[in-house]
Amino acid sequence: MAQQDTGPRRTRDAGDRGRSTGPDRSGRPASQVQDVARPALSEEALDREAEEVTVAVMAASRLVVALSARALASVDVPLTLPQLRSLVALHTCGPVKLAAMAATLGVTPSTALRMAERLEGLGLTDRRVNPDNRREVVLRLTGAGKDLVERVLRHRRAEIRNLVERLPALQRAGLVPALTALTEAAADLDPGLTPTTEAGRLAGVLDDPLNPAP
Repeated sequence: MAQQDTGPRRTRDAGDRGRSTGPDRSGRPASQVQDVARPALSEEALDREAEEVTVAVMAASRLVVALSARALASVDVPLTLPQLRSLVALHTCGPVKLAAMAATLGVTPSTALRMAERLEGLGLTDRRVNPDNRREVVLRLTGAGKDLVERVLRHRRAEIRNLVERLPALQRAGLVPALTALTEAAADLDPGLTPTTEAGRLAGVLDDPLNPAP
């Protein structure tokens, strides 16, 4: 006769509902796993909840933009946030074709060219003709440009960390799965919204055409 299991059984309490620490057995990310324990909400309640989350995310995004602007103001170089974004793209991806930079920033090639000229005039980037295609211009950071980006990013990271450390531990822990789920949802909606995909859209930038690998 099979032995009866008399050991303690853990019941799922209210604190476990909606909690997910990673992919389920199917390999789906946490944001795609339906929470079957959650009671059904009315259409009105769902709309109200979605609006509350939308307002909260917009407020958080404005905060991040404000922190980025403050970090940018901490360096003695007159730059705009779009100019900083282009520098960060160069810092992350390496040399970038001017046309690819324009597409990533969502501006016209002529606007991207003016921005490149401005950054080059500040000694933060330089422009070279692509030796593989002389009709293409390739942008890359100078040493001064790399130093500036790293200083701005360090300043912004320190500001965000200081803000996060002021939260109670339980609230801090809850931010990680919530923000991860939001990022995953954005990738499902439009892969171009994720930072990784944005970097990948800069076609050909991972191989430096000015310094090809041997």
